[in-house]
Amino acid sequence: MANALDPHAAIVTEAGGLDQGGTLTTNDGQPLARALARSSRRARRRAFLLVLPLLLFILVTFVVPIGQMLQRSVKNDGFSANMPQLSAWFHDNPRGTAPDDAAWAALAADLSAAAEARTIGVVGTRINYDMPGTRSLFTSAGRKARGGLEPPYRETILDMDQKWGDPRLWSVMREASTPYTANFYLAAVDRTRDDQGNIVQAPEQQRVYLMLFLRTFWLSLVITATTFLLGFPIAHLLATLPMRKSNLLMILVLLPFWTSLLVRTTAWMVLLQQQGVVNDILVWLGVIGDGNRLQMIFNQTGTIIAMTHILLPFMILPLYSVMRTINPSYVRAARSLGATSWTAFRRIYFPQTLPGLGAGALLVFILAVGYYITPALVGGSSGQLISNMIAMHMTQTLNWSMAAALAALLLGGVLILYWVYDRLVGIDNLKLG
Repeated sequence: MANALDPHAAIVTEAGGLDQGGTLTTNDGQPLARALARSSRRARRRAFLLVLPLLLFILVTFVVPIGQMLQRSVKNDGFSANMPQLSAWFHDNPRGTAPDDAAWAALAADLSAAAEARTIGVVGTRINYDMPGTRSLFTSAGRKARGGLEPPYRETILDMDQKWGDPRLWSVMREASTPYTANFYLAAVDRTRDDQGNIVQAPEQQRVYLMLFLRTFWLSLVITATTFLLGFPIAHLLATLPMRKSNLLMILVLLPFWTSLLVRTTAWMVLLQQQGVVNDILVWLGVIGDGNRLQMIFNQTGTIIAMTHILLPFMILPLYSVMRTINPSYVRAARSLGATSWTAFRRIYFPQTLPGLGAGALLVFILAVGYYITPALVGGSSGQLISNMIAMHMTQTLNWSMAAALAALLLGGVLILYWVYDRLVGIDNLKLG
């Protein structure tokens, strides 16, 4: 039966003997090595065709969107495509060159053309990303420039608004005159460029992204640790109970998966608010006074509690799948040889659960850093994560390039941590079941 299923075995069975040079051949006189290689290529080709639909699915739904995100994070031609003459002037003149008559003429021509093409809002939005408050400057000038401007262009444009003479504005327009830029990544780490093009810290009131990144990774670590402390005993209980009782407890663990995420988050809002169930119980027990109710929502506490509950099954299930395979006789043998319960757990049982712990920690951490709905509802201003800022840029400010840069940095941070885990623990030791 094995030979009938193995193409290599079938070729060997059909070997016809040796040719005059002593080479093993098949019945039809072909060299056996060549026939084996041809059979291997055919088998690999069939295997590739079998996985081709999955590869195409991953390419379309994963690789291409990430590639577009990375491109969007460094490309924004809102200014360069709609202000071609001024962009050409910036290209022909080095940084530090003061705007001359040709520059003002190019600006006047581009303002008129963009106003006629109704793209002046796109131009103003692009500059507004780097210099807030300038979109209205462009839209106002576009309304006045429709139909053309009269020379001398410098005086005409400055008469519309003296802000057109601001060196900072010209520096920002120079940066935007090329479709590809790293400025969005600079802004994502609270950096910007000064009038001379040097990289400097952003103004203090605009430094929000590094703080959000640090908060996101810190809260994700806290949530991962909390799910481990809560999930490890539950997984151990599931693994050691008789099957009938274990299945009943497993239903309780899986129950949150059958409930809407929005419903669970809303339930925590009801439980944690100052007039909610938890505070009412604490007041009834006399733990706190009615005037000293705890603020457990719209802050980091609410984010940690709600996300720990939501992500807890992702820690329990990998731990349980590994604990079920651990032979209990190992611990009994250690205790019979004189080890205490703590020593047997620390040196015999716990090391065998590390593959499940690693898988659960990775799942919980990666899910936590990208969570959006729960922090948005229960986090308040102090419990927001970087994902909420990405969503804001996608839906409110429409600064997709900034959102893509933040998402790319978040992806890079997760990949770095994944690489560190692989170096310290080894990804081959990870077990999901």
